Amino acid sequence: MLAYSYIDHERERIIIMTKVLIFGHKNPDTDTICSAIAYAELKKALGVDAEPVRLGTINGETQYALNQFNVEAPRLVETVSNEVEEVILVDHNERQQSVGDIDNVRVIEVIDHHRIANFETSHPLYYRAEPVGCTATILNKMYKEKGVAIRKEIAGLMLSAIISDSLLLKSPTCTDEDVTAAKELAEIAGVNLETYGLEMLKAGADLSEKTIQELISLDAKEFQMGNYKVEIAQVNAVDTNDVLVRQAELEVALASVVSEKGLDLFVFVVTDILNNDSVALAIGSVAHAVEQAYDVQLVDNKALLKGVVSRKLQVVPVLTEILNKL
Repeated sequence: MLAYSYIDHERERIIIMTKVLIFGHKNPDTDTICSAIAYAELKKALGVDAEPVRLGTINGETQYALNQFNVEAPRLVETVSNEVEEVILVDHNERQQSVGDIDNVRVIEVIDHHRIANFETSHPLYYRAEPVGCTATILNKMYKEKGVAIRKEIAGLMLSAIISDSLLLKSPTCTDEDVTAAKELAEIAGVNLETYGLEMLKAGADLSEKTIQELISLDAKEFQMGNYKVEIAQVNAVDTNDVLVRQAELEVALASVVSEKGLDLFVFVVTDILNNDSVALAIGSVAHAVEQAYDVQLVDNKALLKGVVSRKLQVVPVLTEILNKL
């Protein structure tokens, strides 16, 4: 899709291509950053003046991928309407997860793999949402559909996104399409899928130097669940105790966010990437919803969630169902 503006000057219509910014959600993860880069690359190959940008700090896992494939991180922006009139969203659609001035620009495309909520536009748009584990899996198909070859560096980033979102193809969100795409992209990128994937996940799971504020905001998303405002943050760790040893500090920080944002619930999920379980730390007036959702008891505000690794599939829809009934 080409974005144009039209100027009627002395009865002549002059067509000027306008720039489009492509970005994912706030507190970007590897899929958000890598898919923005990959889709901008595809759009440029199709003649569109597209630039990937980011809405937050690059995390350790994503930086590892960028370093491995010698790709620069997109520039950071706080607003977009001061630069462009049209934008493309990847890896998200909910407005509270997007740029602050999203209502002041026209969304012309969305490429996503999440639920659709709190989203509407004033104009028709190209919307592609598929029930796969990663946005990059969709983009892999789009490159093929457009007949555009994927460069080695871009393939490496797309592979990194799939590894991240699927926890090296072990997450319940992972589909056969994700597995196929990962294998194809690994071959193009010239890396061993298992070896590279484990190294990347371990790089992202090194949280030893993170501040408490960084831990709770690295990968945090806000959701409207029925009448309740909920924020869910997730971090990956080799040993969950490395994070939870700081529980007292975490609780103070979470309570502060709940107060400042008027949240009803903040769930901080620490995922064990080796055992594929998570521990949830829940703070807020409806923290009991976590107990109902998973048939567990919160002890000191936390509970083990056996087999839970996916926020998208195993946390958001389960909590939404419970909170819709409260």
